[in-house]
Amino acid sequence: MINQAELMWKNIIEKGTRRNEDFKDRLYLQPGASDEDFQLIEKTIDITFPKEMKDFYKVHNGQDWRIGGECFVRNLTLSPITEIIENWMFLQGEFEPDELEPDIDSAIKPYLWNPKWIPIAENGGGDYLCLDTDPSDVGSVGQVLYFWHDWGKRSIEAGNLFEFLQICLKEDDN
Repeated sequence: MINQAELMWKNIIEKGTRRNEDFKDRLYLQPGASDEDFQLIEKTIDITFPKEMKDFYKVHNGQDWRIGGECFVRNLTLSPITEIIENWMFLQGEFEPDELEPDIDSAIKPYLWNPKWIPIAENGGGDYLCLDTDPSDVGSVGQVLYFWHDWGKRSIEAGNLFEFLQICLKEDDN
C-alpha cells in the first residue's frame, strides 16, 4: 500500500509530467534520507522533524539543483538535508532583522527569523519555504510559512507540509 508521502511524490510527478514529459528526470531527485540524516539535522538544529516531513524525505532527500532543472512545486527547489543545515546556519548569521518592518501572523511567534524554522525549500533568490517547529500558542507545530529575505511578511501558507503540497497541486500550471 502506498503511503501519503509516496502519493504526494507520485502526484507531484504526474502533474509536472503533464506539462513536460521530462519532468521527473529534470527534478534530479536524491535517494531517500536515512535515519542518520535525520539524526544529524535534529542534533544540529536542535529540533524534531515533523512526521510528515520525515515521511516525505524518506522517499526523496530533496533535489540536486542544476541549471535547467525543474522545481518540485511553484518556483521552489526542495533542499536535501545537508543543504537545509547549510541554509539554516547561513540564516543564523546573515539575517538583518533591523532592516525590515514586521508583518507577522498571530500563529507565528513575533520574530522575523526563528532558529526553530526549518528552511526546506528555496527559490534561488534568498527566500525559503520553512516548517515552523516553534509556533505561537495559536499556531501548530509543522505549519508552513515563507521566509522572505527582503520583506517582513511572515504568514502561514498551510497547517503542515502535506496540506501545502495539496494546495500547490490544485494550482493552475499557467
